[in-house]
Amino acid sequence: MTTVAGKQASGSIAARLERLPHSRWHVKVRFLIGAVTFFEAFDQLLAASALPVLTKQWHLSTGQATFAVTSASIGMLLGALAAGWLGDRIGRVRTVGLGVAVTGFASLAVALSGSIETFSLFRFVQGLGIGGVVPVAATYINEIARSDKRGRFVLLYEMIFPAGLAAATLIAVWVVPNLGWRAMFVGGALPVVIAAVLPRQVEESPRWLLARGRTEEAEAALARIEAEVVRSTAEPLPRADASTTEDVTEDVTEGRLADLFRGTYLRRTAVLSGLWFVAYYVNHGISTWLPSLYTKEFGLDLTTALVYTLVSNVTGLLGTFVVALLIDRVGRRPALVGALVGTVLSLAVLALAGATSGGQVALFASCTTFFLYAINAALYLYSPELYPTSNRARGAAFGGLWNRIGVILGPVTVGAVIGSGGGLPLVFAQLAVVAAVGAVIAWFAVETKGRTLEELNS
Repeated sequence: MTTVAGKQASGSIAARLERLPHSRWHVKVRFLIGAVTFFEAFDQLLAASALPVLTKQWHLSTGQATFAVTSASIGMLLGALAAGWLGDRIGRVRTVGLGVAVTGFASLAVALSGSIETFSLFRFVQGLGIGGVVPVAATYINEIARSDKRGRFVLLYEMIFPAGLAAATLIAVWVVPNLGWRAMFVGGALPVVIAAVLPRQVEESPRWLLARGRTEEAEAALARIEAEVVRSTAEPLPRADASTTEDVTEDVTEGRLADLFRGTYLRRTAVLSGLWFVAYYVNHGISTWLPSLYTKEFGLDLTTALVYTLVSNVTGLLGTFVVALLIDRVGRRPALVGALVGTVLSLAVLALAGATSGGQVALFASCTTFFLYAINAALYLYSPELYPTSNRARGAAFGGLWNRIGVILGPVTVGAVIGSGGGLPLVFAQLAVVAAVGAVIAWFAVETKGRTLEELNS
């Protein structure tokens, strides 16, 4: 039951967060949470980098190779569901720390694997951690950002994810041929250190504490944040403008999964689920198979294949940067529609041109990832904006569930087309069609630009 005091506290917390100037505290938090996200992205792409070597070493069939790269995705799907509940139940920071620990220890186990079965098993466990960390971390960053600059604030943080993907590919260019694939997974265990440090260095989200009815703890956490901001800026904080939030405060109540499918949230959940599925179906349908396509279809050596893959990841990083600069100006819906249309055009060129050389595929695949990474980053911003604090991690993680389904089906479908002799033009044509469906779905997205989280969910 919502109380007047709860509504007033919600407005006070929101107004005080809205007034915080950018400071070293924000930099510290984005660095620590960003380091988590960096390694989660790094670990996510390790299997793709190791796959060409594993295929030869263990004489894998196409089906076994597909299973190896999708086992982590199945874990991510289940991890996203569990983490959404945990993030709203035990807190954003504790959930992120737990997920990072699972990811790191599982990476060591993967490095010790002696068969495709144990490799896939521990990649599944690793996926549980990865799937849980990323949406909850994005939720936390959303909750500490000011509404007028939330898009840029969150998306510049989200650049860490494609940077982790690029780093995994860059490091793999040298490590896999020289030290072997196991060394990559040993490096993927480093986040265990972050798991121990994070709860001591990052305050729990005041918005979440308040949503759980822990008003005194929310006030205390925010007071510590404010004190750190004052120390870093050496200036007093501006007055909190309660008028911007007093009439649009959230209910301080217990969230439930069923609430995602009721009233105004049903449309939001449906649109968001479709966008997550499309973005990751297309993204992983391409990225998972690129190194193997370059070596198998075009006869390129492993180093050249990994360099081509690296170029695609770098252009993806650039796409994330561009959308970070634009999204607070143009809005979420135009950015998503425009990036999906760009994805369709890039893939259509590959389908129509016939994908006749490795260089041609690398060029247009890189154009595709420019738009796809922009979409993915925008969705990590957009998802938490659509739900109230009591259900925000669940809502973001439910979107993550659909991206995991896309992550699984995208590579499986591409593998099936390749295995049946359908040819690369058919691969890129079906991905273009899926992206076109996504562009239509994005047209129905709710615009959230410039509005506080409370205003969007009052």
